Amino acid sequence: MRKIIIYLFLIILSVFLIPILFTMQFNISNINVANANDVNAEQSPIVEQASPEIQEYNYKEYGTIKLFHEKTGEVEELEIDKYLYGVVSAEMPAYFGLEALKAQAIVARTYTIYKIINNQGKHEGADICDNSACCQAWITKEDRLARWEEDVREDYWNRIVTAVDSTAGKIITYEGKPINAFFHSNSGGATEVPLNVWGGSGYPYLQVVQTVGEDAYSQYNSEVELTKAEVIEKIKAVHSEIEIDFSQENAIQILERTESGRIRTVKFGNVNLSGVEARTIFGLRSANFTVEILEEKIKFAVIGYGHGVGMSQTGADALAKQGSNCEDIIKHFYVGVEIIDI
Repeated sequence: MRKIIIYLFLIILSVFLIPILFTMQFNISNINVANANDVNAEQSPIVEQASPEIQEYNYKEYGTIKLFHEKTGEVEELEIDKYLYGVVSAEMPAYFGLEALKAQAIVARTYTIYKIINNQGKHEGADICDNSACCQAWITKEDRLARWEEDVREDYWNRIVTAVDSTAGKIITYEGKPINAFFHSNSGGATEVPLNVWGGSGYPYLQVVQTVGEDAYSQYNSEVELTKAEVIEKIKAVHSEIEIDFSQENAIQILERTESGRIRTVKFGNVNLSGVEARTIFGLRSANFTVEILEEKIKFAVIGYGHGVGMSQTGADALAKQGSNCEDIIKHFYVGVEIIDI
């Protein structure tokens, strides 16, 4: 009888304990899952904040370039896009619109490859140099960062890297070949054809195009004042036969302008100068200028900055602010071109 009572007690106890044990196990499982979710929740903001990685472009050719440093005479081999970080950051303000920076990156990459293909042997042992008067400007990352204010350095550099990396491999072509992608600071509202700057037959993709909004930039207007003696001295250094009487009404005459508004021919006394030559002689920002004879000085009022051929950098930024993307900008300044992956 006693054994029967014990058996009954154990059966009753089991009926009560088993559900409790199952419930405890379920609760422990839920606790473990909740802790895992807590860890993921802590990590997820970091994942969301990380910048999306841009897949590295596989250059089958032209993946590296040899850069000649003019000051040191040394040649440095660089990956092309790392080289372009230095070009874009040297050539265009980092605070310009991202689409303008991307356009500059594509233009600079195209210009680089055009130089490699067409100027072989110009720089012995190198593809291109870091002199903007010869090829295109370039600056090291360290020097570039040092010239920016500390509070904008990281943001500015990231913008440059994004502009280059997001356009990796893209170049501008005309009839299947990389173009000679000239660019300049400010066109004064209209670009120029190469024929009026350097002579020759020109390039069909470099035409006169109008751009609205360039007058909002400091590069649009400039003035140069020289004494009459300085004007004569500067001309005489190139044209020893110069004779000019500033008291005469026609002492200085603008004889002809190009389609873009730049001076084709200007007369100083008995000497005719091209607009490009006058720009060089008098140190003007562009060949689009007017001349005013003052009491003691000659005043040059200048529109635009640079030779005016190809893409205007301030024009690119103005278009970016108007909603154009980098391809729109490029096709605005270079007529009949295509943008391809090299």
